[in-house]
Amino acid sequence: MVADPAALRRAADALAGAKGPVAVDTERASGYRYSQRAYLVQLRREGAGTWLVDPIALGGRLDPLVQALDGTEWVLHAASQDLPCLAELGLRPGVLFDTELAGRLAGFERVALGTLVERLLGYRLEKGHGAADWSRRPLPADWLTYAALDVELLVQLRDVLEAELERQGKLAWALEEFEAVRTAPLPRPRTDPWRRTSGIHRVRNQRQLALVRSLWEARDAVARERDIAPGRVLPDSALMEAAARNPASEAELLSLPVFRGRAQRRMVGVWMNALRKAAALGKSELPEPAGQHDGPPPPNRWADKDPDAAARLAAARTALAAIAEANTLPVENLLLPDLVRRTCWQPPADLSLESVAAVLREGGARSWQIELTLEALAKALTATAPPPAA
Repeated sequence: MVADPAALRRAADALAGAKGPVAVDTERASGYRYSQRAYLVQLRREGAGTWLVDPIALGGRLDPLVQALDGTEWVLHAASQDLPCLAELGLRPGVLFDTELAGRLAGFERVALGTLVERLLGYRLEKGHGAADWSRRPLPADWLTYAALDVELLVQLRDVLEAELERQGKLAWALEEFEAVRTAPLPRPRTDPWRRTSGIHRVRNQRQLALVRSLWEARDAVARERDIAPGRVLPDSALMEAAARNPASEAELLSLPVFRGRAQRRMVGVWMNALRKAAALGKSELPEPAGQHDGPPPPNRWADKDPDAAARLAAARTALAAIAEANTLPVENLLLPDLVRRTCWQPPADLSLESVAAVLREGGARSWQIELTLEALAKALTATAPPPAA
């Protein structure tokens, strides 16, 4: 365990003095905390052993570690989940190998860490604490064992997957993908995140949508201030019920099942203020029934809105599925589905290979993806809907 500056220096010296890739993992407290910060960072390097770094005890100041790992290759599983919270600590890989992504590109149907380790290395990893509250202190010994095991065999798994990708002629593809993950910008905040409230698909009334939004925003503010997962402040089901009932008084609100508890009774003023705020909105201030989208409509509406676009999408999907199958790849890793939809909905005016390639490149497609899909996609973009039956 690394929980004080002296231990941090020892860990940094040991890792800097070792050789080879560094296995990296983090543990967060999703479902318990609002933030997605790392509450534990696991590191392992051949010759240095395994180090479990407590960034909370260290106040997030990991400068010796940042220097020790500078320019090294990191091995992570599902790296996009861990890189943002590592970046918050100043930790960024110089080179990346993602074992989950490698497994997908190699054609394995199941790519969970434990599954790949068992299949390719012959070991079964002890599991059981992945969804635990890692903000808890002190961390139990069995949790630490679980955390250490997540990096125990990552480098060996990397080596086997690299050899398999090389055998299949896909290593260059994988290296492009790893670099894209390593250099990807942080995800943009969602537009209207309150629209993801569980059960909101049943709401059509604009006033009720305003109630949901107001309650969601009040809950989010409380959760952020207290660093508590929003669902632990108030579950979605209670939020939806309050919006549906729209109680006129605190007494009415407290009569609803979840609001009868002591915690909600203390916060009844917060929820009533949110309801009253939404009730006071003018008609022009109410949210639209459907959220704003910066892309094409859902594909199931294409046939009515633009039959030719629907034909292009059907042709593209068929062609890409065949290419993916021939190369033992998940079709979503061959080309991002969102990019395919956008291209089919609004193709370039010039359907030359050069123009289509430029659209794919601008949409983030990698060189190997363009090489595999360009001709088939360009052909699919010429598809048109059959004339209506007489």
